[in-house]
Amino acid sequence: MSIGERLNELLTEDKTMIPVNIGIGPEGFFNINKSVVYSWGIMLVFLILCIFLTSNMRIHNISKKQLIAETIVVKLRGLVADLLGSFGSRYTEYILTVLLYIALSNLVGVVGLVPPTMDLNVTVGLALMSIVLIEAASISKNGAGGWLKSFTKPIWIVTPMNILELAIRPLSLCMRLFGNVLGATVIMELIKMAVPMFIPALASLYFDFFDGLIQAYVFIFLTSLYIKEATE
Repeated sequence: MSIGERLNELLTEDKTMIPVNIGIGPEGFFNINKSVVYSWGIMLVFLILCIFLTSNMRIHNISKKQLIAETIVVKLRGLVADLLGSFGSRYTEYILTVLLYIALSNLVGVVGLVPPTMDLNVTVGLALMSIVLIEAASISKNGAGGWLKSFTKPIWIVTPMNILELAIRPLSLCMRLFGNVLGATVIMELIKMAVPMFIPALASLYFDFFDGLIQAYVFIFLTSLYIKEATE
């Protein structure tokens, strides 16, 4: 199989994992994609890990398990505290949940699975949730009137551009994440086909670990900055 054929197979492969016949649509199916199933798996991993780390917590004489859990929470909160600002700090838990989800989604490529973030539906959903939160934070801080007036700042003549920015932000968030994950996957496929086996293993350390974690941080970094800007 040539490189072109392999890339075409990767980009056009059937993303359906569970076909569900519910009698709607032209084919009578409502298909559950791999990205949804993998996301369920990621959420299950998070749930089990949280239950394990938070069981039998104490105030005094804490266990090593509790120490690890508290250290993770403190470090992660410190990661976004300055980005969100004082008013935006109430959204810390949401931001960290998105960070962990995207990070683990990008890392599943290490075990040969297709990252959920390589599905445009997933990245669009994440971007829409973020933009709704950003605008809700602005309304919560400034009121509906203040939110509407923000589109006329610094002067009324830029109102159309400010409204356009409202549509550009989620597009930018979703396409940046989707494009980088897709690009990394394509490059890894090219490396696997073009060079010996140990080279892809080394490249995976960058594309699946470093780059995947960087993209997760960039997504929440931009979301946090937008929230801080909206609530100032």
